[in-house]
Amino acid sequence: MTQGIPNNIYGLHSAEEQFREKACSIIDADTGLQLHLAVTEAAMDMADVLRQFDTSDEDLKVAQILGMRTFNAFGASIKLTLSGYHQNSALILRDVMETVFLLDLFAGDRLLIERWRFADKKARMRDFSPVKVREALDARDGFTSKKRFEVYELFSELAGHPNMKSSWMMRPQRDGDAVIGPFMEATALEAVISEMGRLAVQVGEKLDHFFPANWDQCLPSRLAFTQLKLKWIKTFYAPAGGP
Repeated sequence: MTQGIPNNIYGLHSAEEQFREKACSIIDADTGLQLHLAVTEAAMDMADVLRQFDTSDEDLKVAQILGMRTFNAFGASIKLTLSGYHQNSALILRDVMETVFLLDLFAGDRLLIERWRFADKKARMRDFSPVKVREALDARDGFTSKKRFEVYELFSELAGHPNMKSSWMMRPQRDGDAVIGPFMEATALEAVISEMGRLAVQVGEKLDHFFPANWDQCLPSRLAFTQLKLKWIKTFYAPAGGP
């Protein structure tokens, strides 16, 4: 019986570090990817600042915990995609999506937080399952196109559930074969990081609702996020033909 970490695991880590260097080179040459990661870091900072607020409000503590969950998920997702595990990184981003939808629901109606805290499993699945949360948000916002469902379904198909489509994220080349282990290819890296940036904007926006109004300590983080968010929106959602 051997002791310690097997040599093959060490070798795998060495390959992951090489892929990380390649990923960093791709990012260094792409200002769009840099902006996605910058707004992600800003959203993570907001989660870190929010959790530092000392409170006895159990409902606010829920928002703090959910923010901390997104921080950890973003960190893990970044680690995985830079190491070449793009499908696994996307799977974690689906968790971010579920969490930000729940934060959105709670930001719109704080009374729901207490219901969620005290709900047993049956009540939680009836009222707060991912599909119920999406339906409640669509009804609240007057959305009929089911865009939230479509994006969630895409994450599930490509990363969340074993199926034929999920093999697409295991292929370095679109028409090539699936590979075992990590790989680094610009298109896959860009796809994951761009979705990460989009989710980070949503996370920061929802966390912003939970900061106490007179807590000055949070202002630098909130301002930094807002500035990056506006730059992100202008960069990726500017009207065609606009300035």
